[in-house]
Amino acid sequence: MTTDTPRTLPDGRPVPLMTGDERAVLESWLDFHRATLELKCAGLDDAQVRRAAVEPSTLTLLGLVQHLAEIERNWFQRVFAGLDVPPVHGEPTGYALDPERGIDEALRVWREEVARGRELCAGRPLDAVGRIPEGAPAMAGAEVSLRWILVHLIEEYARHNGHADLLRERIDGTTGA
Repeated sequence: MTTDTPRTLPDGRPVPLMTGDERAVLESWLDFHRATLELKCAGLDDAQVRRAAVEPSTLTLLGLVQHLAEIERNWFQRVFAGLDVPPVHGEPTGYALDPERGIDEALRVWREEVARGRELCAGRPLDAVGRIPEGAPAMAGAEVSLRWILVHLIEEYARHNGHADLLRERIDGTTGA
């Protein structure tokens, strides 16, 4: 088997490509991290995903899913496609919890944002650029390539998946992945 043949881990996540063109490798790493976030939430109920790891932090798995839906919307719709779209959950970070919104709804919305981002990027070269909207601190108006956005989202998911590891361990002792 060559390293560029798509494979999955025993937990169902895709193994990022080890060879291939730059775009395929970047997208495979982003897909791996997206699948990791979803895995961290698997099998938990609404009360569990609302549990913060330690005080004074209010960070929760539910908040992370909501935040990453906002990140997907921001970078692919606002920045890359130049669309004027409102915040996903009514506030710019996505972390705020709504008693009426559970994990199933949050994951559904997050998946929709992922799908929309994929649609907007399909067929576009890595060198295609978007522009950071006015009002963004320090970077407003700057051009940014799709390549940069993909690398940034890989970094964003990797960082937050580290948080998700700790949150999940605190909830039910599950570690790894």
